[in-house]
Amino acid sequence: MTDVAVIGAGLGGLAAAVSLAAAGRSVEVFEASERPGGKADEVILDGVACDTGPTLLTLPHVAETLFSLGGTALRDEVSLLQHAPATRYRFADGLSLDVHHQLEDTLSSVERALGAEAASQLGRHLERARRIWEASADPFVFGAAPSLRGVLALGPRAWWSLGRIDAHRTLAQVIRADVEDPHLRDLLMRYATYNGSDPRRAPGTLACIAWVELGLGGWGVEGGVHALATALARVAERLGVVLHLGEPVEAIALSDDVVTGLTVGGRQVRARAVVANADVAHVHRLLPARGRGGVRPQGTLSTSGWVGILRVGPGERVAHEVVFPAEYGQEFADLFDRCRPPADPAVYTCALSRAHGRGRWGDGEPLFAMVNAPAGTPAGHQLAEVALGKLVAAGLVGEGDELLWERDPAGLAQRFPDTHGALYGAASSDLMAAFRRPANRVRGLRGLYLAGGSAHPGGGVPLVLQSGMQAAAELLAESR
Repeated sequence: MTDVAVIGAGLGGLAAAVSLAAAGRSVEVFEASERPGGKADEVILDGVACDTGPTLLTLPHVAETLFSLGGTALRDEVSLLQHAPATRYRFADGLSLDVHHQLEDTLSSVERALGAEAASQLGRHLERARRIWEASADPFVFGAAPSLRGVLALGPRAWWSLGRIDAHRTLAQVIRADVEDPHLRDLLMRYATYNGSDPRRAPGTLACIAWVELGLGGWGVEGGVHALATALARVAERLGVVLHLGEPVEAIALSDDVVTGLTVGGRQVRARAVVANADVAHVHRLLPARGRGGVRPQGTLSTSGWVGILRVGPGERVAHEVVFPAEYGQEFADLFDRCRPPADPAVYTCALSRAHGRGRWGDGEPLFAMVNAPAGTPAGHQLAEVALGKLVAAGLVGEGDELLWERDPAGLAQRFPDTHGALYGAASSDLMAAFRRPANRVRGLRGLYLAGGSAHPGGGVPLVLQSGMQAAAELLAESR
């Protein structure tokens, strides 16, 4: 019998495995794929490794904490990269706006492009975003899953602090109240897509995402974000964790209301506890019918996306770029009101060799491209045609450049069962979303814990790492 069996070697599962092994527990990880990483995956195209998932690392101190638990340091396992500019935003009226790793450089860039008043308004909005982050980070990100009872128990001083997180207004309302320039409004609205949400409905609290990237900074990872996953797998194995790759879990075993292990390849794996680093909907299906009550998806699904990797020739590109449509608001209407792929979407690109030191093909380089789409929709050909047309018009892709690999929401759903292709579980679509998100400890089932983007605290690389560490912390607290 092992102490803990972990389902999935994505970032959340690896974070849980490292945390638990560092605390002296025996840990085995079961992963359906032939390599670790989960959504932080890669594909080899004509001999060049290319990321197919996340392309930016924020809040690196979360990863630093995790590697420290594993007896090493982030800088000893992976190298972080900074770029100037960090991201270039291209707008339909021809304006190009660069943002930088340092906030003062970004504000100077905005002043040059849009004027002093626009830069001042963005600065004031980001100051608001900073206050929201500082008030909400501990109760909603870096601690146990929040509950209304827990918030009430915090007392008047904490209530006053939480009153500053703008949860009573939508993100769109907060942005429009702070910023007048339409280019900056589009730029800031896009941060809702970082967890697959609709800025017209998501709470203003999500303004903190802009502070995390623009105020605290974003990094590339030498070798891609997938290198972070392989580094965690390496540290886990040094701690004695056993990784079973290419071994999908078929079921979670229960005795009464106590988890007893897993079914893998028709055999029983006995374990004192299970950490499930999989979408909550998939965990729900793995459980026997009598145990499913406490593990179920909550809320509207977050968005999915079409992703493509192109071989492109030389060109004027920076690490990250976004090509906006003329009417960005119509993208959210298409995604959330009409439940269809956007007719004229924003297109995100990452020049992988520039952002992450990825390889090249002679004078060609890999370009990652992504368009948001509703979960559960195929529409791969339609999205690819629209995205590539916009990139050609923007000068980021040439007529002779080649699409080497692509995946649409249906393909993502096939790769990650029961997700319907949703990237982040449930969307943060209203004030109560944070309270409905499944906690890391499953109530009513002893020995079952959840990690990953569909559980607390949510999606994105640092939050998924935090999710795995929090699941481990809950397990260790209960087993003392």
